[in-house]
Parts: sequence; structure tokens; C-alpha cells
Amino acid sequence: MVSGVSLSALVVVVAVAGVLGVGVGVLVNRVAGRYPWAPSRRSWSARADSPVPAGVSPPQLHDRGERRPWAVRPPVVELGTGVLFALTAWRFGPVWELPAFLVLAAAGVLLTVIDVQHRRLPNRVLVPAFGAGAVLLTGAAALTGDWAALMRAGIAAVVLFAVYLFLALISPRSLGMGDVKLAGLLGLHLGWLSWGVVVVGAAAGFVVQALMAVVLLAGRRIGLRSELPFGPAMLLGAAFAIAAGDLFLR
Repeated sequence: MVSGVSLSALVVVVAVAGVLGVGVGVLVNRVAGRYPWAPSRRSWSARADSPVPAGVSPPQLHDRGERRPWAVRPPVVELGTGVLFALTAWRFGPVWELPAFLVLAAAGVLLTVIDVQHRRLPNRVLVPAFGAGAVLLTGAAALTGDWAALMRAGIAAVVLFAVYLFLALISPRSLGMGDVKLAGLLGLHLGWLSWGVVVVGAAAGFVVQALMAVVLLAGRRIGLRSELPFGPAMLLGAAFAIAAGDLFLR
């Protein structure tokens, strides 16, 4: 919670953000439910943005059968997005950078649903989300005069993109280009806060992935050779770093 903000103003912002999040969640669930959005003439292998799970063939991955109006049975995504928006508003309060982080939250939910169901992190989400974040954070810097935060955000985006690109090149079965682009998007927002948040957010993604693998292995939901999508773990790690920023990362 931001200091110096009245409780009544914060409650209003949180309530509005929560209601907005529910509406965004409805849209996200429907958009994810219609994925893949348009057929491509390129080969399936050329379109892959993330590693493909072992034992899943291209036809199995893209054959959706009877199309539904949503990706996850309501109201899981809708309420979850509303709660996420409310928590984001509580974390930042009525500040100029709040819209940028709400956009990140919406994109994160959409990317998580698609990556879990399709093992993909589509450019049609990543690129607009990065562009919107850059514009909104630039606007926040112009209104607050905090150009140092904007410069740090840009450098962090480049650094995380480069680090993940290097990891993807040396281990292409573990990381895809979708993960690399997501790292740039997360670096932009984490960097706005501090370098400590960037480091913790990047490291937490790997910790979350390891914990998820242990839990799924213990529950026999996956095998030792199974591959998990990394996008959700990256997003959860970033969310942890953003939420914990006021506690120990200043």
C-alpha cells in the first residue's frame, strides 16, 4: 500500500479496479477461448513460441474440437482477474504508473491461460502489452518527473531479454522465444520499481517453476521427461517481486 494516501481514496481505487478486473476477466476468458485466433500458412514448428510438451503432436495441440465461448469455465478467470486488479491497486494506490501495471496484470492472465492450454506465448499479446507498458510508463515519468525510473525500466527490459535469449540459445528445449519476449515485458515493469525487484522477480520465476515441477511430480501429474510451460512461473515470480517490493527490496 502506498503511504500518504487516504484510506477512503485507496478503497475507492481498489473497488473500481476490482470491478474493472472482473470485466477484463470476462474479455480475457473469451479471447483465450477462441485461441488460436487465425490460421497460419507457416508450418506448425515455425510458429512455436514456447517448448511443446513431450508426447503432444501438432494436430493434438491445435485441434480444439467443439469451440467454447471461454477457455476456463466461469467464474475462475473473471473473479481471479478482479482480485488481481484489486491487489495491484492496493499495492500501488492512485499513482500514475498504476494503469501500466493493470495492463500487465491483464496480459499476464491471458498469457497464463494460453500458455497452460497451448504451450504458446503469442506475439499478438506480448507486443501490444510491451508497447502499452512503454507508453504508459513514459506518461507516468512525464507526469512525475521520474525519468530515472523510466531509464532503469528500459535497461532492465533489454538486460532480461538478453539474458533469456542467451539461455534459450544454449537450452532451446527449456526456453522458447515467447519466454524471451516475456522476459523483456516483465523487465520493463520490474525495472520501473528497482533493480532489486528485477533480480528477485527474475530469480523467483525459476524457483516457482522448480516448486511446480516437484508438486506435479509428487502428484504424478507429470513424468521426469515432461516439459512445463515457463510463462506462468515467470509471471508468478514477477508478481511476487512486485508485491514484496515495499517490504524488503528498497
